[in-house]
Amino acid sequence: MTPTHARRALICALPLALVACATQTPPPPTPQPETPAVTEPAPAPTPPPVSTAQPIEDARAEFVRTTAARYDIEPETIESVLAQAEIRDSIVNAMSRPAEAKPWSEYRPIFISQARIDGGRAFLAEHREALAKAEANTGVPAEIIVAILGVETSYGGNMGSYPVVDALYTLAFAYPRTNEPEKIARENQREAFFRDELAQVFALGKENDFDITTLKGSYAGAMGWGQFMPSSYRDYAVDGDGDGKVDLFDNLDDVFASVANYFVKKGGWQRGGLVTVPAVRTDDAADFDPDGLEPRYTLEQLAARGYRPAAPLTAETGSEPRQATLFTLDGVNGKEYWLGFQNFYAITRYNNSRHYAMAVYELAEAIAGREMPLAATDDPSGA
Repeated sequence: MTPTHARRALICALPLALVACATQTPPPPTPQPETPAVTEPAPAPTPPPVSTAQPIEDARAEFVRTTAARYDIEPETIESVLAQAEIRDSIVNAMSRPAEAKPWSEYRPIFISQARIDGGRAFLAEHREALAKAEANTGVPAEIIVAILGVETSYGGNMGSYPVVDALYTLAFAYPRTNEPEKIARENQREAFFRDELAQVFALGKENDFDITTLKGSYAGAMGWGQFMPSSYRDYAVDGDGDGKVDLFDNLDDVFASVANYFVKKGGWQRGGLVTVPAVRTDDAADFDPDGLEPRYTLEQLAARGYRPAAPLTAETGSEPRQATLFTLDGVNGKEYWLGFQNFYAITRYNNSRHYAMAVYELAEAIAGREMPLAATDDPSGA
């Protein structure tokens, strides 16, 4: 091969060599260390509730300071009243066993008796004109107002014999405590409630020129024909006869107007609305126990869960779209199913108990001469 031929051969071979280099398999990438997974820290456990109970001397001194500042009352005035107050064991014992803890089958006979029904009818007949005025102004039926008075005080026959200050003082500073972990939060809340009510009775006395040391009421501190707590007296009691005063002890015009006003303002009573109707449960319905008694569900939603009114809602009972909730009662023949509407919820604002609301409604129906519809039950006997 001549030198010229050799140079040509080398020139021709060079591109082939470059192509061969370009097509070689690249070396494997250098392994990278794995990034460790990020683990979210577990949420801190919620600390268990702690009792807020204080030594009575400390709690009382704090109460005097805060009440004096809140309601512009001389601390010496508050101290002088508290110096006369007593902690009563009978009140502690009564608060430890409320009637609402009984099953419906035992609770009902306490309030639904022929004597109470007859007494309610006579009371309604005697005060029909004043009750009709309260009903016209608010939409709360006269028989509901009367039933409240029947359940609360047997139509004024028993408005309570405990000094109101003693009742509230006892529950404000010696509320019965179990100190069981699952009950501590509730016990804290109840003690704080009664401490606030004790403060409010001082404000009530100042606003209405009451000598609060003479007031008598229930073991819980409720007063008058309708058993209003001090805060309810201040917020919902009204002058029913225009005399410029609000008297829930001796003036029935004020009593009727105030009970009705409470239902409207606190409970959202709906004029002409339903209270409650029996419900039936389909065989394949799952258990359903809503939290609370607010009417949060449409009838269609409840029907989808397997619960519907036992009888169609007619023009007489009202057939417009409405919301309700389901609640159960432990009747003598087994578990009863009911649908509660806004007006049932309104009654529970007077006393937060389905048993209480049902007793008031059933008594009202009996006073008005209407029969309660029978509830469908889960008969434990299987009959």
